[in-house]
Amino acid sequence: MADFLLEKTDAEIYGLKRWHLSRLRNIKHLLDNPRVKFFDCDITDPIAAHEAIVKIKPDKVFHFAAESFVSPSWLHPSHYMDVNYKGTVNLLDAIKQVGINPRFHIAGSGEEYGEIGEKELPITDETVLRPVNPYAVSKVAQDFIGFVYFKSYGLNVIRTRSFNHEGPRRDNVFGIPWYAYQVARMEAGKQPLALRVGNIDDKRNFTHVRDMVEAYWLAMEKCEPGEMYLIGADESDHVYTFRGVAEKLIAMSSLENKESVKIETDPQFVRPTSVPFLIGDTSKFRKLTGWKPKIGFEQILEDTLNYWRGIVKNGFND
Repeated sequence: MADFLLEKTDAEIYGLKRWHLSRLRNIKHLLDNPRVKFFDCDITDPIAAHEAIVKIKPDKVFHFAAESFVSPSWLHPSHYMDVNYKGTVNLLDAIKQVGINPRFHIAGSGEEYGEIGEKELPITDETVLRPVNPYAVSKVAQDFIGFVYFKSYGLNVIRTRSFNHEGPRRDNVFGIPWYAYQVARMEAGKQPLALRVGNIDDKRNFTHVRDMVEAYWLAMEKCEPGEMYLIGADESDHVYTFRGVAEKLIAMSSLENKESVKIETDPQFVRPTSVPFLIGDTSKFRKLTGWKPKIGFEQILEDTLNYWRGIVKNGFND
């Protein structure tokens, strides 16, 4: 998002980071940019959140701070609520107390819909929420408390739920980066020809992170506070199972013996409950903003694979 704003606007950009955060490899290129300033702030601490809002007094807030990896949420459900729900409350309440009213974008997740059957597709903003993991519950709570602050206090809360978006810089605990990282290790001779996976028959549509960032900017500029907007690829775009994604990454690799690569289910990556379908109807958002994905699925995979090739070659440099 910061890269997009630097290119498309003349805005001053303020980022919050936890004071103890040491891994900054994804934002190193921003640290010396005079238009970008970072504040130490853990949003789970209401005093820290209030201090950040007082100092910055933002015109626009893209609220991306979250625990976003689903799998650990079963072991840490309270922590996920602390960050995703309480952290949002702390920011919104600080804004209310300071007496400003920036446009405040809450980036929700398609995971909130949970247990959706194939007959219920495509998902719309009227589809019933049936979350099946603690992460999704925390995102539902985040979304609803945002609506409360809009309805009760008139704050300009922009609510979206986005479907899977991928690309470089995403950590290799997530599906596509995890597959790409393993393929890059195979290419480098650092891993046997076996791709370890979890739930691979779940079906998703995929958007490039650069397309999603542009969508978030348009949401901030054009969407109505309090309304819900679904964002992402739809049924006519990039819909694949994770098995299909794994097969495509293997096919894209430089391995001479691609056909020898085995896709193996590893029990440690299989979640207690799965979300078989996350395919949304994003026509409401598209009609309002004119947005649609520009970057093809193969480019999503290529950009992700090239990123992890670089990491495998150069190491996890902080």
